Amino acid sequence: MAKKKVKYVCQECGAESVKWLGKCPACGQWNTLVEEETPLADVKSQHALTTAFETPRRIAEVDMTELPRFLTGSGELDRVLGGGLIPGSIILIAGDPGVGKSSLTLAVCANVARGGRKVLYVTGEESSRQIRMRAERLNALAEELYICAENNFERIAHHVEKLQPELLIVDSIQTIYKSDIESAPGSVSQVRECSAGLMRLSKSLCVTTFIIGHVTKDGSLAGPRVLEHIVDTVLFFEGERNADFRVLRAIKNRFGATSEIGLFEMRDTGLADVPDASKLFLPERAEDIGSVIVPTVEGTRPLLVEIQALVAPTPFMPPRRTSDAVDIKRIQLILAVLEKRLHLSIGACDVYVKTAGGIKIDEPATDLPIAVALASSFSNRKLLPQCVIFGEVGLSGEVRAVSKARQRVDESIRMGFTKIILPKKNFAEVSKLPAASSINLLPVDNLRDALRTSMPRD
Repeated sequence: MAKKKVKYVCQECGAESVKWLGKCPACGQWNTLVEEETPLADVKSQHALTTAFETPRRIAEVDMTELPRFLTGSGELDRVLGGGLIPGSIILIAGDPGVGKSSLTLAVCANVARGGRKVLYVTGEESSRQIRMRAERLNALAEELYICAENNFERIAHHVEKLQPELLIVDSIQTIYKSDIESAPGSVSQVRECSAGLMRLSKSLCVTTFIIGHVTKDGSLAGPRVLEHIVDTVLFFEGERNADFRVLRAIKNRFGATSEIGLFEMRDTGLADVPDASKLFLPERAEDIGSVIVPTVEGTRPLLVEIQALVAPTPFMPPRRTSDAVDIKRIQLILAVLEKRLHLSIGACDVYVKTAGGIKIDEPATDLPIAVALASSFSNRKLLPQCVIFGEVGLSGEVRAVSKARQRVDESIRMGFTKIILPKKNFAEVSKLPAASSINLLPVDNLRDALRTSMPRD
């Protein structure tokens, strides 16, 4: 009987220890170390490569023939992926329960299968009957779409080698286990080894693989960080379950930009593409106190988002700063500039900032609209109607230029806005646009000028 190596593995960060500890020394979490046993004879074999032996060669001799991409049938997903799927690539898609991960991947399976490619959908959470029922609801039945309810990695690998699909879906990685590892499915060891096995399988057989992953209660990806390093692309779903739209964001992408987002609307028939994002976020906007429209840019896509701010006096100390859509540190910095440079006694007030629809935005161009929204709510003054604002705010109160000003202005004009408050250093660039004559460009040099321009006195 083979000897076994006993170790204690943190279920939060994957750190290993030779003895049990109440607190993980790596991540600081309590009661997360779990005993796991690994046969000593299998330690080296678990990490052995199954791919063909390759000898070193000069980099100039590497074949540069570009792998042909194939489309998923979803324009928004293709945009996030960088133009489609690469054969042999591995995509990890994660998000909250019920956000639409399985619905999106099942629709992709049907689209690819209808194009004549063989697809295998492996589920470890549902039965084949349940997948069939969802496929009928989503109109995702296709001749070349195969489904399999299986948890054992060795049997999954056997099915893949026998069927030779071009697209493989594993739903989810936390339910798959290897027989030679005695820990439970979803543990750090199982997730790490099963992910490495899927990577070797995908690369050796040139199978494009989607791995669906769970998230923890704080919204981060469950399992060891090595899972994110192994895969080629990491996609993360954002959006509230009770909202109609979802945002798919690329966190990592070896074959495309990491700043792209895809927008979807949840319907009875599944997730539908939303090609015109600005119309999605602006239909219920109200020109009121503390409400500002900002033209933000996500990757190559400009979209208009409404930022709302509420500043309210509070007898409690310290005052609250709350926002689910904007980084709290950015809000604190802007509040400090307003207090120091403009002498607004806003530091003793509760501050709440949100975006309409709950989309998360994090770029310097949102500094000026956030500052204007906060000042508007604090002073209880309305803003200019039909106006959009963008610009970066420095610590001395100056308004700095931002990138992609042309795209921001073009999108604002397309959506029917008549006034744009923008940094003075961007004015020369955008004033040359053909459509600039149809809109009132209002350049500002500092935060004080921006507030005077955006909140004129009657």
